Amino acid sequence: MACRVDGARGTSRAMTSFAQQCGLHDGIRQAALTQTAQCLEASGIELVRFAWCDLHGMLRGKTLVTSKAAQAMQDGVGMVSTLLLKDSADRTAYKVFEAGGAADLPGFEFAGNLMLLADPASFKQLSWVDKTGWVQCQSWFPDGQPVAFDTRRILQTALGQLADAGYGLKCGLEIEFHIYKLNSDGLNPALDPLQANWPGPAPSVSMIHPGYHLLSEQLMDMAEEPLRIVQRTAQALGLPLLSLEIELGPSQVEAVFDATDALSAADNMVLFRSAVKQALRRAGYHATFMCRPPFPNIMSSGWHLHQSLVDLKTGANLFMREAPAPGTTPQDAQYTLSKSGEHYLAGLLAHARSMTAFCTPTINGYDRFRPNALAPQSVLWGRDNRGAMLRVIGQCHDRATRIENRVGEPAANPYLYLASQIHAGLDGLRRQLPAPPATDVPYAETAEKLPTSLSEALQALRSDTVFCEAFGSDFIRLFDRIKQAEITRHAAAEDKSEWQRREYFGRI
Repeated sequence: MACRVDGARGTSRAMTSFAQQCGLHDGIRQAALTQTAQCLEASGIELVRFAWCDLHGMLRGKTLVTSKAAQAMQDGVGMVSTLLLKDSADRTAYKVFEAGGAADLPGFEFAGNLMLLADPASFKQLSWVDKTGWVQCQSWFPDGQPVAFDTRRILQTALGQLADAGYGLKCGLEIEFHIYKLNSDGLNPALDPLQANWPGPAPSVSMIHPGYHLLSEQLMDMAEEPLRIVQRTAQALGLPLLSLEIELGPSQVEAVFDATDALSAADNMVLFRSAVKQALRRAGYHATFMCRPPFPNIMSSGWHLHQSLVDLKTGANLFMREAPAPGTTPQDAQYTLSKSGEHYLAGLLAHARSMTAFCTPTINGYDRFRPNALAPQSVLWGRDNRGAMLRVIGQCHDRATRIENRVGEPAANPYLYLASQIHAGLDGLRRQLPAPPATDVPYAETAEKLPTSLSEALQALRSDTVFCEAFGSDFIRLFDRIKQAEITRHAAAEDKSEWQRREYFGRI
């Protein structure tokens, strides 16, 4: 280990890296660091992006020259702490420069530094930009303590609790989103300096297909160029892409991914959204993961999350059963699911209203919850029922037996979305909750309704004692305050449609 001389005392002391100070550096990490350093040297990469996921599920970070990148993976990269306190328009929700303004957030006063520490094993070379690498980071305090509000760490904590109970989680992703062609007739308003604002105007766009012809081969051919970019970008990053499809709405598409472990699924979602937006923009397109883009006759986009518990040692699907439980009918959960699967399903239902704040965290997303629109409206489950909030898929002996949660929007922070599933499911398992019968009428007026606004969802979240304990009351207060800032600005906007165009369509 290298040494340095202490000038004041004339003695030497061993130097430790920031990664060691955080308790992270070991033989496995050193091997990954060595391999990444060799790759940087051999590939001719000139820049490395150090990327971190914020509260809203968007990547931020710093870009280093390659000669400094390997050392920065050991020593960390400084980042202003207010990035954890931003609302959806990048406005800081706490008055960090006022006395007591961040009194309940030790370490965040006065916009001081946090540190980003990269995982060298996450290194990737980006396909859409020249000679540029990418590594994934998490945030730490300068004294080497983890930042509990880091949303990836929140999911890791939830997965640790799930593992303590003897389970792993496997997730598959179905992501609906919209792709538009950037108009080239004149200066794009998003880049016009005379229209700059906070946030700036949304781009001027045209559709890539007219919609209302689900899974049409003709529309697939019409949208082939941008979808090829999506395909090549995802595959170059090693993401487990299965299919690209034409959705029902104008300019709407869907990407489907193979199931992976839960943390990889969340990481893949964050990287996919950021990567395809960048790659498509360079080719003259605008991708948006806003639930309902601000145009007439639009169709909402959802993020359908498929999930199953697995045996940590064998990987076996613990939702699957060999035969229906004695005395059950197809309306009973244990006709298809194991006993653990029923308890997990019941936990998701018990916390459905509070988890919605994490699954659908934008004001715009609540316009999706309407009857007969392939979107949920009520706290219900059904067997292969796309109108229900939770869709149980599979048969006895089916190793792909799973629960699909249809309440999410594609703008959700993946780490919080998945963590909410784990904490809800664990509560169902611990209390051995029974599930009600499956529904055949997912839009019945008598059923308990999902929240109809972000405000209502946040109220449900604040009232959920299980979630407040699982996520930590400090994080719930932080999340609530930041989302309330978004709600307050929306309420004050004179033109609420323009507000959503700037807030969501241009940025998400």
